[in-house]
Amino acid sequence: MKKVLIKILCVSLISYSFFKIDKVKSIVPYYYFPTIKNLQKESLSIGKSAYQLLFFGQYKDSLNLAKLAVKINAKDEKIWLILSEAQVANKLYKDALNSLNKAQKINSNISEIYFAKSNIYLQISQQINAKNALEKGLSIEPNNHKAIFQLGNIFLMEKNYLEAIKLFDKSVKIKPDFWQAINNQGLAYFEKNNIDLAKIFFEKAIAIEDNAEPLLGLASCLKINNIQLAIKLAKKALDKDPKYVNYDFRKEQLWGDKLQTSTEILLQNEQLKKDVILAKSKINASS
Repeated sequence: MKKVLIKILCVSLISYSFFKIDKVKSIVPYYYFPTIKNLQKESLSIGKSAYQLLFFGQYKDSLNLAKLAVKINAKDEKIWLILSEAQVANKLYKDALNSLNKAQKINSNISEIYFAKSNIYLQISQQINAKNALEKGLSIEPNNHKAIFQLGNIFLMEKNYLEAIKLFDKSVKIKPDFWQAINNQGLAYFEKNNIDLAKIFFEKAIAIEDNAEPLLGLASCLKINNIQLAIKLAKKALDKDPKYVNYDFRKEQLWGDKLQTSTEILLQNEQLKKDVILAKSKINASS
């Protein structure tokens, strides 16, 4: 009886022991440890979400998400590029340049890094650095028509009109319907006092895109020889985009001194008085 009792007791203890183990196992939490590959995939997904928020104008939220993506994975240059764009949108230009420098350290053979740097340098009025960055980017991607156009714009700002025209022409050869480059050839030729060629390029730009800028540029070209057509074009331009009534806005669009003077004289025409007043009121209403 004693042996039986001992056996029963042993079995009970063993059973209890197994039961306790199972019970303990049942309350131990399960932890998922993601692999490096999964973390990298997740960081890129977060980065893409940050870029989407940027597209919809949610700049602060985009910045926070981009920072999170970089914290998860600081070894992906694409995420640093997204972060830099979010920083630019929030006017954190120094931070954006730092992010681009980090992207460059990871992979120095990406043209977008240098093109992005050039845009920031232009924002902070560092034209020489902007030019150098563009030239570096173009050494990697020589047929980027937008970068060629931007380099042409820098030469336009420097009043090196001949070089600017060459670059705009090169950009158009790559993308024939790039009306902005065609328009800016008109801006450059006007400053070189070649009004006839300026007129031709403004007309070419309008044939592709009936935009306010070439319309008003063409109007300025025609104000001496065909004032009625010039007035008609100016009215149309101001109706399409009232901001072109503003001298400072036109300057931001790289209009030179000669074209500015010609346009100011045109806009003082009595037949444009109501249109100028209306355009200015629209600007004030939207500000």
